Amino acid sequence: MPLTLVAIVVAVVAWMWLRNQPASQRNAAILKLALLVGIGIVVVLAATGRLHFVFAGLAFLFPLLRRLLPSLLRGGLGGMAGGGQAKSGNQSHVSSDILEMTLDHDSGNMSGRIIKGPMEGRDLSDLSESEFLELLRYCRAQDEDSARLLESYLDRRFGDSWRQDDETASEGTESSGNGNAGGPLAESEALDILGLEPGASREEIIKAHRRMMQKLHPDHGGSNYLAARINEAKECLLG
Repeated sequence: MPLTLVAIVVAVVAWMWLRNQPASQRNAAILKLALLVGIGIVVVLAATGRLHFVFAGLAFLFPLLRRLLPSLLRGGLGGMAGGGQAKSGNQSHVSSDILEMTLDHDSGNMSGRIIKGPMEGRDLSDLSESEFLELLRYCRAQDEDSARLLESYLDRRFGDSWRQDDETASEGTESSGNGNAGGPLAESEALDILGLEPGASREEIIKAHRRMMQKLHPDHGGSNYLAARINEAKECLLG
């Protein structure tokens, strides 16, 4: 009886977890659950001295598994890696005139690339401290959105420490942090920001927005600029 009760509780929790996964990630989630269930069954059978049933079952199913397992692994692992159609909910993309930024939803890490200016083509991860400040001065002079996007990246990567070396910042040159993002969003940009595919449902849009705000809201170490863009993306797609 206790084992039955535990199995029911685990099944309910697993079902609720699976239901909350984005549609494009459910294949990978099902594969994870199947592996965990398989491991649990093996542990229980080993503890009760019935492990021989596992080997008998594997011998019986081996011809079928040999055919199906490679395709299941390709589909599941591809989804977990964010490949193919499993983009939804894995990454968000925010672009400005000078920069392209990507946020990984699982790790919370931001990465960026310079798409315009003297450092065009370089990844932000390759820049030195002096180059960051040089790029920030260039962004402030050329495009306010790019400056605010770069400041968001620096805050997330270095905290407030980089501001101590930002000697050029002043009331007239430092980007304001009031959260007013510039320029109306196109639908494709809004989808990129929330990490969604075209045709996303209202429920998927709301879930993606909630997930992003949990990671990037100013109260959680995010920035006013990114929070404003996330809110704009939701309004664009639901408007």
